[in-house]
Amino acid sequence: MEAQATPTIPTLDDARTTAYLARLGVARASVAVDRAGLSDLHERHLRAIPFENLSIHLGEPIVLDVASLVDKLTVRGRGGFCYELNGAFAALLTTLGFDVAMYEARVGSDGGGMRFDHMCLRVRSGGHDHLADVGFGASFLRPLDLRTAAPQSDPAGTYQVMSAGDGEFDMLEDGEPQFRFTAVPRALPDFADACRFHQTSPASHFTQRTVCSLPTAAGRVTISGRTLIVTEHDRRSERVVESDDELLDLYRRYFGIVLDRPPQRTTHVREDHNP
Repeated sequence: MEAQATPTIPTLDDARTTAYLARLGVARASVAVDRAGLSDLHERHLRAIPFENLSIHLGEPIVLDVASLVDKLTVRGRGGFCYELNGAFAALLTTLGFDVAMYEARVGSDGGGMRFDHMCLRVRSGGHDHLADVGFGASFLRPLDLRTAAPQSDPAGTYQVMSAGDGEFDMLEDGEPQFRFTAVPRALPDFADACRFHQTSPASHFTQRTVCSLPTAAGRVTISGRTLIVTEHDRRSERVVESDDELLDLYRRYFGIVLDRPPQRTTHVREDHNP
């Protein structure tokens, strides 16, 4: 799928590798470097580590440094958004022995969005390529096989990866395009400008509202702004959380995230926001 060399992805030291795997609930000795092992790690990651943008609304700068990203997930018990989650996961997989490449993607139905708007991963195991993505929020739980354009069944829905020509591919969920990625390996610093844009620009949806979300056995739980959204067996309930104390308790209860103050809609946006 790729036409050029893959940039080196940093590896993790033993302590960070052990801590990361512990967050996923698995021992290093039990990890198999094959499709089944990748699928297990991918689903564990999505179920254990929330998709969240709280740092943006807590005034915490997000720096694309692998050690810092992994420490946020392990030492601080937090989650993150695509650059953080997929950046850290790429380092973990590389450390374990998988062949990984970072791809840039544009979110939307026609691939006309901002370059580097999203990061996804190509993971090669047993000579076969898979699309991995633990940083898109509600999406496929298990890696997608890149050898086929046929629909692939997943606990979260039906997914396809279809060629859009010129080395670009569309990822579809239940027939609807979600993002378009380019099969050119990238390095983590290549995403820095877009990451800064999403932290600071009034044009980024991440600066407009907080989000924290995890799949559950029966559906999904999300806190969007101050609204708690729980989906169970296709039944959705919503309620507004009035008090700060209850909001902080819900972050602890549902996501294991301990905060000393509630995140607020960011005020540190800038107008010179071109990525």
